[in-house]
Amino acid sequence: MALLEIRNLSVSFETTAGRFFAVQGLDVSVDEGEVLAVVGESGSGKSVAMLAVMGLLPDTATVSADAMRFEGRDLLGMTPRQRRALSGRDMAMIFQEPVASLNPCFTVGFQIVETLKRHTKLSGSARRARALELLTAVGIPEPERRYASYPHQMSGGQCQRAMIAIAMACSPKLLIADEPTTALDVTIQKQILDLLLNLQTESGMALVLITHDMGVVAETADRVIVQYQGRKMEEADALTLFEAPRHPYTRALLSALPENAVGGRLPTVAVGDWGVRT
Repeated sequence: MALLEIRNLSVSFETTAGRFFAVQGLDVSVDEGEVLAVVGESGSGKSVAMLAVMGLLPDTATVSADAMRFEGRDLLGMTPRQRRALSGRDMAMIFQEPVASLNPCFTVGFQIVETLKRHTKLSGSARRARALELLTAVGIPEPERRYASYPHQMSGGQCQRAMIAIAMACSPKLLIADEPTTALDVTIQKQILDLLLNLQTESGMALVLITHDMGVVAETADRVIVQYQGRKMEEADALTLFEAPRHPYTRALLSALPENAVGGRLPTVAVGDWGVRT
């Protein structure tokens, strides 16, 4: 049985121009200990689909699915209280733009302890010790000092590491990382990816990596889902996807990699009909 199983997921929003479907008919499964990359250009519905899994979409969103199960439990049938108990404990998410996602009014230590207070029975001193342990584990120097720091007093890379510490606080079984390296320079990007993969290997958790960077996919993923306009275009293990992509959209993404440039120009890929219904 898959750790996470989604069948025929659709997410829509009411707009002045009518109902807009951000995700349509999406099937996703994630096994224990697996690294699944969900890849596609901006606006392809990657983040919206995973926010639906976490129950973090606004009330304006309409979410439907034939099945949405975590460890066999029906996510859509849960009460809001049950979903809140699950999110942050067994399922956790790292968001884009770490500086914007952390609360500027509270210290980093407070925000880690808040998660532990919500989901564990640790005492106050044990929660503080666990927070310092997490800051050390994610590679933040001077953890005692950073425990008392506010987000604006830390660099982008340090804020991203702090967000990872918050997400890992309760040792989740599933971690969703939404573009975790987008706002970081290249050197810090590699450090964050290495950190996520090391944590995934050590804990045995499943990792869903949302990205538009095929280079990141090549380095990290066991299996890949390619999305376009809210639909799944292709799904394959990483090696097969890079060696023998079946869908024209996947081939277009791969052709856009810098190493595929010929004579200083990227090759042209015929778009044609990508099988997306509008």
